[in-house]
Amino acid sequence: MAAGPHAPPIQAHICVKGGTDAIAFYEKAFGATCVFQQLADDGKRVLHASLQLFGGEVMLNDELPEFGRDVLSPPSLGGASMAVAIAVAQPADVDAAIARAETAGATVVMPACDAPWGARYGRLRDPFGHVWEFNAPLPS
Repeated sequence: MAAGPHAPPIQAHICVKGGTDAIAFYEKAFGATCVFQQLADDGKRVLHASLQLFGGEVMLNDELPEFGRDVLSPPSLGGASMAVAIAVAQPADVDAAIARAETAGATVVMPACDAPWGARYGRLRDPFGHVWEFNAPLPS
């Protein structure tokens, strides 16, 4: 886990069911790199992982109620409670990111479109229930 003066001011920390499968999905769908992974004592669940993707960091863990963690995965909540928004450089990058994730197993919730607020925008849900939004400014 990044900490101290070199850590980004805000980091996403997501909870999943099936942490090792989620890491593999994010590597395939988003080109993520797992820079750290520690399994829980059971040797199956992810206690903590750090993924580098889209120039930022996403931390990940499995549900771990025995550690007093009160963060649950989307299936346990009955849906996602937030979305992870990713700003990409070019409008075509939105379409490419969504297509790559869909090929890897994500479900497109809102196909990429030119949104009225001046951005190319699209949204998907990953196989673990998390919502990801992609956007890029449209040329003026």
